[in-house]
Amino acid sequence: MTSAVDSTGNEPTGPQLNVFALELRHWRDVRGLSRNALATKLGYSRPYVSKIESGSEKPSRDFAGRAVATLQTGGALRAAFAEFAATRTAPVRAPDAAELTDAAGSLVVEHDDASLSFDGHTYRLIQRRRLINGGTEPITRYLIRISVDRYPGDPERSNRLYQENPLTWDEIDLHAWHGEHRTTPMAWTAHHDRDAFKEVWLSFSELDGGRHFPLYPGQACWIEYEYTVSAAHWGNWFQRAVRLPTNCLSVRLDFPAALEPSVWGLQTSMAAEGQPFPTPISHQVEQDRHIYSWSTDKPPLHARYRLEWDFRERADDERTPPSKVMAGLGIAQEGEEILRRTARPFDLPAEAEDARRVVAELNSAARRVARAHVFGKGMGIAAPQIGISRAAAIVRTPDGDTLTLFNPRIVETGGGEDEQYEGCLSFFDLRGKVPRPLTIHVEHTDIDGNTRITVFDRGIARLVAHEVDHLHGQLYLDRLRPGVEPISVEQYRGTGTNWTY
Repeated sequence: MTSAVDSTGNEPTGPQLNVFALELRHWRDVRGLSRNALATKLGYSRPYVSKIESGSEKPSRDFAGRAVATLQTGGALRAAFAEFAATRTAPVRAPDAAELTDAAGSLVVEHDDASLSFDGHTYRLIQRRRLINGGTEPITRYLIRISVDRYPGDPERSNRLYQENPLTWDEIDLHAWHGEHRTTPMAWTAHHDRDAFKEVWLSFSELDGGRHFPLYPGQACWIEYEYTVSAAHWGNWFQRAVRLPTNCLSVRLDFPAALEPSVWGLQTSMAAEGQPFPTPISHQVEQDRHIYSWSTDKPPLHARYRLEWDFRERADDERTPPSKVMAGLGIAQEGEEILRRTARPFDLPAEAEDARRVVAELNSAARRVARAHVFGKGMGIAAPQIGISRAAAIVRTPDGDTLTLFNPRIVETGGGEDEQYEGCLSFFDLRGKVPRPLTIHVEHTDIDGNTRITVFDRGIARLVAHEVDHLHGQLYLDRLRPGVEPISVEQYRGTGTNWTY
């Protein structure tokens, strides 16, 4: 749902870690699951999952089968289990305490800063961290992971890509430094080398066997590393996983303006489903570049912050499906139960505060969506579409006005009807030709509890009727004439234009 995931390597890794354990941890990270969340989905305890990942426990065939079905890895995890089962000749032992001395468990990250740029052909990631040793022993190395997934929604396609064209060390061209201004080049050694991900120990020592500069208890330092990955290997997402206590996390994306980028963010934590970032991503245009930046203070442990993007000028087969874009922006998708429920009306003015809060959420969602798509005909969002089963909706007209509706219902229609194509944020890959009345009379409640009737005509009537349907558990697919099927968004030719009458 990567591009590339850049995971900090802050979890202990024993020398006997097996190929199945590596693939399991990789795909758990790709799917954005904590160990708790994966254990819950598999029906196993978290300690058991931890032992499988550390290599201290042999995975059972039942466990492997459940993991394959749950993580949907396109055969990669199944093949890893077969390889592990075929080569395992001795019990896998747990790493002892001495082996985990460098696991960096006592580290605190004062600032975690990632900067990702794209020139149209190659992604370059620069990662800077200010580390504080809060433990009692010197730290001599630091584990990082470079992991890519070109087609996160199609694991079989991704697996074929990396099997035929694996990520290589030459392509990555990894460099690392110690010191605030890249003062001293750091040595590094490969820890694990797989087709789609690498794990590397950054050593607190100079290149070519030079001096050592361990991070002693109470000391702090900057480390920085950078690497490149071709567009053929990198997907359309970048994820930061919080594995150490972190005081500040910041991310910057730098894309060519010519590609017409749009960017959005999702946050997950432990077993929680993805939610939009709690604060907006800032956007600046600098000459021919679009710069997106976002930061947060005191992110909770195990949280994952995932930025996704789409290039509107990219070839169609490389673009993110529109429905996935909308899901990433926090819009409920077809099949979710809330879209088929009748939303609960507001008791106004007694629930005025709740009503205002829901409208604020709707407006926030509308702003996110508008950054990802051009709406020449206007747009609307109903509260169930953002996971709130209350009878509120907003409509943004083609002229830029915003209508707010509480407890709306259509009480009268007139003026004949016409058929025009509609789209829905909850299944945005399709467009359907829907018959609607040209005039509707809508009864609704204002924030002070007064009942009003407003008349809407033509295109605005269509927008309002669509949202009223949402509040009564109905989708426009239900209104298609018998025998009429929706078309794909690629076939639709009306994007960016106003209604025609």
